[in-house]
Amino acid sequence: QLQLVESGGGLVQPGGSLRISCAASGSGFTLDYRTIGWFRQAPGNEHVGVSCISGSGGHTNYASSVKGRFTISRDNSKKTVYLQMNSLKPEDTAVYYCAARAGDYGNNCPRYGMDYWGNGTLVTVSS
Repeated sequence: QLQLVESGGGLVQPGGSLRISCAASGSGFTLDYRTIGWFRQAPGNEHVGVSCISGSGGHTNYASSVKGRFTISRDNSKKTVYLQMNSLKPEDTAVYYCAARAGDYGNNCPRYGMDYWGNGTLVTVSS
């Protein structure tokens, strides 16, 4: 069974930066042929897609609210996907989840099409 574990969340001031990670584990599972997405859920809201990356890392997309501030990347040799978040705003406060698809679907990460989910990491942007 593929397991995803997020880390790196915490408290950061507005305008600050944070990098969160999503590590995969599970015997026989790799990430390099899977599409991976980052989602976030603010209190009282549903999961919202933030960014998505193809299996090779060559194709990415971003929600309009984070474009130009966030960067998704991956290191398949380390079974890890990253989300670098810069110029953070209070409205970025949320629990951030990574999710994987069963295969490589390019940079397409539909909320209900993801097959594996992590437990999330909390990012709080506040002064």
